[in-house]
Amino acid sequence: MTQRITATPFYRPSDAALRFLPEGPYPNGPSKMSWVAIQHGADATQGSLNVFDFESGNNRSHVLPGRPGFAFPCDDGHSFVAGCERTLGIFHPSEMTWSPFCENIDEAVEGTVINDGLVWENNLIFGTKDLEFKTPKAGLYLWRGSDRSLIQLRNDQVCSNGKAIVEVDGKTFLIDIDSPTRKIVRYPIDIAAGTLGDAEVVVDLTADPGVPDGAIVTPDGRSVIVSIYNPNPAPHGETRQYDMKTGELVTVWETPGSPQNTCPNLIEHDGKVHLVITTAVEHMPEDRQADAPQAGSLFIAPTEFESVGNNPRFPLGSL
Repeated sequence: MTQRITATPFYRPSDAALRFLPEGPYPNGPSKMSWVAIQHGADATQGSLNVFDFESGNNRSHVLPGRPGFAFPCDDGHSFVAGCERTLGIFHPSEMTWSPFCENIDEAVEGTVINDGLVWENNLIFGTKDLEFKTPKAGLYLWRGSDRSLIQLRNDQVCSNGKAIVEVDGKTFLIDIDSPTRKIVRYPIDIAAGTLGDAEVVVDLTADPGVPDGAIVTPDGRSVIVSIYNPNPAPHGETRQYDMKTGELVTVWETPGSPQNTCPNLIEHDGKVHLVITTAVEHMPEDRQADAPQAGSLFIAPTEFESVGNNPRFPLGSL
């Protein structure tokens, strides 16, 4: 039987810009996490890196030189690797400096920006999105740390999301979501060769009113936890855990008053592992916002996991 858990809001930004499109929560040590505000409003050309401290409840926000799709802590304990617009770079919050190391990504097409990504060993795997959310022209990329090269794995996505790595029987697989397809798939991936194998559907959500957005795998590698971005009026949003072998829906975390869930992650706080869920105001007219009073809030919920799993820091030595 599917378990249902009600999440509670723990941080609601006072600045409406930070409520527009929060994504990418990522553990940064016990009781700390980073997250990105992808875009500070419908017409904004900037977003921010945010660092939240659960002990103090303080959120530090740092405006970036564009719209970030992702940001992950580096192994120096201070800086972050980020995908911003069409550039990969290192952001130093204390100095407010931005150092690009890979530019002109997706240069063969127009109207795309970097979206979701992940760190795997000394590599970055990330995708882009069509800003109009309709044309299959967005790329899926591997930035390979061994030779500092950018490799395009696909060029036919619309909104590349929900990335994770799992290892099964000595083989490495990429979990990936192209949101409009409403399918969670996995590909065999060969980092050394820079290639993907054929896609296998892990979870089919084509009959769902919502769209799968950000995702992680559980610490045991058996399940995927995916946030559902429901653009329709609803009393709550959902982030769901599916068994990747059977497709069974194991757990649903509900976010009352906020139907547009964007991204999950596991965070350690007070000696326990919690699920954090970001939610968004994006595309909501004012009348819908009145019916979704917690849209744009960050939620937290209990879990039975004993660890946060693998959340690597980006190794600066690979640059």
